[in-house]
Amino acid sequence: MTSPRYKRILLKLSGEVLMGAGQFGIDPATCDRVAREIKAARDAGHELCIVVGGGNIFRGLAGAAKGFERASADYMGMLATIMNALALQNALERAGVDTRVQSAIPMASVCEPYIRRRAQRHLEKGRVVIFAAGVGSPFFTTDTGAALRAAEMNCDALFKGTSVDGVYDADPKKVPTAKRYERLTFGRVLADDLKVMDASAVALCRDNNVPIVVFNIRDEGNLAAVLDGRGVSTIVENTTEEAANAGL
Repeated sequence: MTSPRYKRILLKLSGEVLMGAGQFGIDPATCDRVAREIKAARDAGHELCIVVGGGNIFRGLAGAAKGFERASADYMGMLATIMNALALQNALERAGVDTRVQSAIPMASVCEPYIRRRAQRHLEKGRVVIFAAGVGSPFFTTDTGAALRAAEMNCDALFKGTSVDGVYDADPKKVPTAKRYERLTFGRVLADDLKVMDASAVALCRDNNVPIVVFNIRDEGNLAAVLDGRGVSTIVENTTEEAANAGL
Protein backbone atom coordinates (compact mmCIF):
# COMPACT_ATOMS: atom_id res chain seq x y z
CA MET A 1 0.00 0.00 0.00
CA THR A 2 1.41 3.40 -1.02
CA SER A 3 2.02 5.77 1.87
CA PRO A 4 0.05 9.04 1.63
CA ARG A 5 2.05 12.11 0.63
CA TYR A 6 0.74 13.91 3.68
CA LYS A 7 0.71 11.47 6.61
CA ARG A 8 0.20 13.98 9.44
CA ILE A 9 -1.84 17.06 8.70
CA LEU A 10 -3.23 20.03 10.57
CA LEU A 11 -6.73 20.94 9.43
CA LYS A 12 -7.62 24.61 9.87
CA LEU A 13 -11.35 25.31 9.92
CA SER A 14 -12.99 28.71 10.15
CA GLY A 15 -15.67 29.03 12.77
CA GLU A 16 -18.10 29.96 10.01
CA VAL A 17 -17.85 26.42 8.62
CA LEU A 18 -19.73 25.16 11.70
CA MET A 19 -22.65 27.55 11.14
CA GLY A 20 -24.01 25.55 8.24
CA ALA A 21 -26.72 27.58 6.51
CA GLY A 22 -27.20 29.78 9.57
CA GLN A 23 -25.86 33.25 10.24
CA PHE A 24 -24.55 32.63 13.76
CA GLY A 25 -23.65 29.88 16.19
CA ILE A 26 -23.12 26.13 15.78
CA ASP A 27 -25.21 23.82 13.60
CA PRO A 28 -25.10 20.25 15.00
CA ALA A 29 -25.83 18.67 11.60
CA THR A 30 -22.90 20.53 10.05
CA CYS A 31 -20.63 19.47 12.91
CA ASP A 32 -21.65 15.86 12.27
CA ARG A 33 -20.88 16.18 8.54
CA VAL A 34 -17.45 17.70 9.21
CA ALA A 35 -16.80 14.95 11.77
CA ARG A 36 -17.57 12.31 9.12
CA GLU A 37 -15.05 13.98 6.78
CA ILE A 38 -12.39 13.91 9.49
CA LYS A 39 -13.18 10.29 10.41
CA ALA A 40 -12.83 9.21 6.76
CA ALA A 41 -9.40 10.87 6.60
CA ARG A 42 -8.34 9.26 9.87
CA ASP A 43 -9.56 5.85 8.69
CA ALA A 44 -7.53 6.29 5.49
CA GLY A 45 -4.36 6.36 7.58
CA HIS A 46 -3.82 10.05 8.21
CA GLU A 47 -2.93 11.56 11.57
CA LEU A 48 -5.01 14.69 12.15
CA CYS A 49 -4.89 17.66 14.44
CA ILE A 50 -7.31 20.55 14.08
CA VAL A 51 -7.50 24.28 14.74
CA VAL A 52 -10.95 25.85 14.53
CA GLY A 53 -11.67 29.59 14.56
CA GLY A 54 -14.37 31.38 16.51
CA GLY A 55 -15.87 33.77 13.97
CA ASN A 56 -19.30 32.14 14.13
CA ILE A 57 -19.55 33.28 17.76
CA PHE A 58 -17.20 36.23 18.27
CA ARG A 59 -14.38 37.74 16.24
CA GLY A 60 -11.76 39.76 18.09
CA LEU A 61 -10.99 42.24 15.31
CA ALA A 62 -14.68 42.92 14.71
CA GLY A 63 -15.22 43.42 18.43
CA ALA A 64 -12.32 45.86 18.64
CA ALA A 65 -13.72 47.80 15.70
CA LYS A 66 -16.98 48.23 17.64
CA GLY A 67 -15.28 49.62 20.73
CA PHE A 68 -13.95 46.66 22.72
CA GLU A 69 -10.38 46.96 23.91
CA ARG A 70 -8.38 44.84 21.46
CA ALA A 71 -6.73 42.44 23.92
CA SER A 72 -10.03 41.78 25.71
CA ALA A 73 -11.78 41.24 22.37
CA ASP A 74 -9.12 38.75 21.32
CA TYR A 75 -9.50 36.81 24.56
CA MET A 76 -13.25 36.66 23.97
CA GLY A 77 -12.53 35.27 20.50
CA MET A 78 -10.25 32.64 22.01
CA LEU A 79 -13.04 31.50 24.33
CA ALA A 80 -15.30 31.17 21.27
CA THR A 81 -12.77 28.77 19.71
CA ILE A 82 -12.98 26.58 22.82
CA MET A 83 -16.77 26.34 22.42
CA ASN A 84 -16.32 25.30 18.79
CA ALA A 85 -13.61 22.78 19.71
CA LEU A 86 -15.87 21.13 22.28
CA ALA A 87 -18.75 20.98 19.78
CA LEU A 88 -16.50 19.34 17.18
CA GLN A 89 -15.09 16.93 19.78
CA ASN A 90 -18.63 15.90 20.68
CA ALA A 91 -19.47 15.25 17.02
CA LEU A 92 -16.25 13.28 16.44
CA GLU A 93 -16.79 11.08 19.48
CA ARG A 94 -20.37 10.37 18.38
CA ALA A 95 -18.79 9.21 15.11
CA GLY A 96 -16.48 6.88 17.04
CA VAL A 97 -13.29 8.96 16.83
CA ASP A 98 -11.23 9.26 20.01
CA THR A 99 -10.60 12.99 20.37
CA ARG A 100 -8.77 15.34 22.75
CA VAL A 101 -9.13 19.10 23.07
CA GLN A 102 -6.08 21.06 24.22
CA SER A 103 -6.40 24.74 25.08
CA ALA A 104 -3.66 27.36 25.13
CA ILE A 105 -5.68 29.00 27.93
CA PRO A 106 -5.65 26.56 30.89
CA MET A 107 -9.18 25.30 31.61
CA ALA A 108 -8.60 22.07 33.51
CA SER A 109 -12.24 21.18 34.19
CA VAL A 110 -13.13 21.46 30.48
CA CYS A 111 -10.14 20.26 28.44
CA GLU A 112 -6.44 19.51 28.58
CA PRO A 113 -3.84 22.28 28.66
CA TYR A 114 -1.70 22.53 25.53
CA ILE A 115 1.34 20.29 26.07
CA ARG A 116 3.28 19.57 22.91
CA ARG A 117 4.62 16.15 23.85
CA ARG A 118 1.23 14.99 25.10
CA ALA A 119 -0.37 16.11 21.85
CA GLN A 120 2.22 14.16 19.87
CA ARG A 121 1.50 11.01 21.89
CA HIS A 122 -2.23 11.41 21.21
CA LEU A 123 -1.55 11.59 17.47
CA GLU A 124 0.71 8.55 17.59
CA LYS A 125 -2.11 6.62 19.29
CA GLY A 126 -4.54 7.46 16.49
CA ARG A 127 -6.46 10.16 18.35
CA VAL A 128 -7.56 13.44 16.79
CA VAL A 129 -6.32 16.50 18.68
CA ILE A 130 -8.17 19.83 18.52
CA PHE A 131 -6.11 22.87 19.49
CA ALA A 132 -8.21 25.68 20.96
CA ALA A 133 -7.63 29.28 22.15
CA GLY A 134 -5.13 30.16 19.42
CA VAL A 135 -1.64 30.74 20.81
CA GLY A 136 -3.03 31.91 24.16
CA SER A 137 -2.10 35.56 23.59
CA PRO A 138 -3.98 38.46 21.99
CA PHE A 139 -2.99 40.08 18.66
CA PHE A 140 -2.50 36.69 16.97
CA THR A 141 -5.04 35.12 14.62
CA THR A 142 -6.11 31.49 14.58
CA ASP A 143 -4.31 31.28 11.21
CA THR A 144 -1.05 32.02 13.00
CA GLY A 145 -1.99 29.56 15.74
CA ALA A 146 -2.62 26.90 13.10
CA ALA A 147 0.75 27.53 11.43
CA LEU A 148 2.51 27.38 14.80
CA ARG A 149 0.85 24.11 15.83
CA ALA A 150 1.53 22.58 12.41
CA ALA A 151 5.23 23.33 12.84
CA GLU A 152 5.28 22.10 16.45
CA MET A 153 3.54 18.84 15.55
CA ASN A 154 5.89 18.23 12.60
CA CYS A 155 2.93 18.15 10.22
CA ASP A 156 3.49 17.32 6.57
CA ALA A 157 0.99 20.00 5.52
CA LEU A 158 -1.56 22.51 6.76
CA PHE A 159 -4.96 22.02 5.13
CA LYS A 160 -7.14 25.13 5.17
CA GLY A 161 -10.82 24.29 4.69
CA THR A 162 -12.73 27.25 3.25
CA SER A 163 -15.83 28.00 1.19
CA VAL A 164 -13.88 28.17 -2.10
CA ASP A 165 -11.86 25.46 -3.87
CA GLY A 166 -8.49 27.18 -3.81
CA VAL A 167 -6.72 30.51 -4.21
CA TYR A 168 -7.83 32.83 -7.00
CA ASP A 169 -6.42 36.00 -8.54
CA ALA A 170 -9.74 37.71 -7.68
CA ASP A 171 -12.80 36.92 -5.60
CA PRO A 172 -14.53 34.13 -7.60
CA LYS A 173 -17.86 35.02 -5.97
CA LYS A 174 -17.66 38.50 -7.49
CA VAL A 175 -15.54 37.93 -10.62
CA PRO A 176 -16.77 34.98 -12.75
CA THR A 177 -13.56 35.01 -14.80
CA ALA A 178 -11.27 34.73 -11.76
CA LYS A 179 -8.41 32.28 -12.29
CA ARG A 180 -7.65 29.56 -9.76
CA TYR A 181 -4.01 28.79 -9.08
CA GLU A 182 -2.96 25.14 -9.00
CA ARG A 183 0.30 25.90 -7.20
CA LEU A 184 1.89 28.95 -5.66
CA THR A 185 5.10 29.71 -3.81
CA PHE A 186 5.09 31.33 -0.41
CA GLY A 187 7.06 34.21 -1.89
CA ARG A 188 4.38 34.85 -4.51
CA VAL A 189 1.61 34.78 -1.90
CA LEU A 190 3.42 37.33 0.27
CA ALA A 191 4.56 39.56 -2.61
CA ASP A 192 1.11 39.72 -4.23
CA ASP A 193 -0.74 39.84 -0.88
CA LEU A 194 -2.94 36.91 -1.92
CA LYS A 195 -5.54 36.17 0.73
CA VAL A 196 -4.50 32.65 1.71
CA MET A 197 -3.80 33.20 5.40
CA ASP A 198 -2.42 36.20 7.25
CA ALA A 199 1.17 37.12 6.43
CA SER A 200 2.68 35.91 9.70
CA ALA A 201 1.07 32.47 9.24
CA VAL A 202 2.34 32.23 5.65
CA ALA A 203 5.85 33.25 6.70
CA LEU A 204 5.83 30.70 9.53
CA CYS A 205 4.83 27.91 7.14
CA ARG A 206 7.46 29.06 4.63
CA ASP A 207 10.24 29.10 7.22
CA ASN A 208 9.32 25.62 8.48
CA ASN A 209 8.61 24.17 5.01
CA VAL A 210 4.97 23.29 5.81
CA PRO A 211 2.87 23.38 2.59
CA ILE A 212 -0.56 25.03 2.77
CA VAL A 213 -3.36 23.24 0.90
CA VAL A 214 -6.46 25.41 0.35
CA PHE A 215 -9.68 23.55 -0.51
CA ASN A 216 -13.47 23.70 -0.13
CA ILE A 217 -14.53 21.91 3.06
CA ARG A 218 -18.23 22.60 2.39
CA ASP A 219 -18.39 19.97 -0.38
CA GLU A 220 -18.97 16.60 1.25
CA GLY A 221 -16.16 14.13 0.62
CA ASN A 222 -13.76 16.83 -0.52
CA LEU A 223 -11.24 16.44 2.30
CA ALA A 224 -10.71 12.76 1.48
CA ALA A 225 -10.56 13.56 -2.25
CA VAL A 226 -7.90 16.25 -1.80
CA LEU A 227 -5.86 14.04 0.52
CA ASP A 228 -6.06 11.30 -2.11
CA GLY A 229 -4.89 13.68 -4.84
CA ARG A 230 -8.25 13.70 -6.67
CA GLY A 231 -9.85 16.85 -5.30
CA VAL A 232 -9.53 20.47 -6.40
CA SER A 233 -7.22 22.66 -4.34
CA THR A 234 -4.35 25.12 -4.41
CA ILE A 235 -1.01 24.09 -2.94
CA VAL A 236 1.31 26.76 -1.55
CA GLU A 237 4.86 25.54 -0.97
CA ASN A 238 8.54 26.35 -1.24
CA THR A 239 10.33 25.62 -4.47
CA THR A 240 13.27 23.22 -4.17
CA GLU A 241 15.66 26.15 -4.56
CA GLU A 242 13.91 28.22 -1.88
CA ALA A 243 13.93 25.31 0.55
CA ALA A 244 17.64 24.73 -0.11
CA ASN A 245 18.45 28.43 0.38
CA ALA A 246 16.58 28.40 3.68
CA GLY A 247 18.52 25.32 4.80
CA LEU A 248 15.35 23.18 4.98
